[in-house]
Amino acid sequence: MPRTIDHHARRKGLAAIVAAGLCVGLLGGAPSQAQTAAAVAARADFSGQSASGDVRRMADWVVVTRDNVGMPFVIIDKVAARVFVFDAQGHLSGAAPALVGLTPGDDIVPGIGDKPLSAIGPKDRITPAGRFVASLGQDLGQKDVLWVDYKAGVALHRVITTNPKEHRLQRLAAASPLQHRISYGCINVPAAFYDAVVDPAFARTSGVVYILPETRPLEQVFALAKP
Repeated sequence: MPRTIDHHARRKGLAAIVAAGLCVGLLGGAPSQAQTAAAVAARADFSGQSASGDVRRMADWVVVTRDNVGMPFVIIDKVAARVFVFDAQGHLSGAAPALVGLTPGDDIVPGIGDKPLSAIGPKDRITPAGRFVASLGQDLGQKDVLWVDYKAGVALHRVITTNPKEHRLQRLAAASPLQHRISYGCINVPAAFYDAVVDPAFARTSGVVYILPETRPLEQVFALAKP
């Protein structure tokens, strides 16, 4: 979570949200073949990758509404401890296990980004939910990371292995999502996944990161209709 000022990482993303919808049949009639094809095309492409219902709802909503405004996007499922990276059109670029905040929660503690790690207690080690415009930048160690919430010091980065007692590599490989709760709020992913998927996706552009909530319904955090 420690950070350094990086103007590229702090540049503002596009704020406009373009409204779009699925085609519907005229006068209440059955949808035409072309309309059915358009509806299918308006869904995210998971390329056969398994994902929770909330992840699929979120990805389809992004594609239909174009909430990502022409940028790549990432969906982080804290409950399942998984990360999904999509290109601007909603095609899956890759998915991987992740380490997330030690304590379940969706709201960041105000001012936490200005505290040293030693001053952040276990109850405050939360990965926040929400929509974030993200860019590549550098941390205090001059390593490249994807800044998700720069002010709060939340980034998506390669798994940190400097403290062997935390067993982060083993936790990444663990089947139980509960074993993936260890970080101060940042999202850790396998180094190979970061290098092959995350870094190329954001190398020349900003993007949108959607972190799904775990303490309240999805539609309370994002503008999705109730299922």
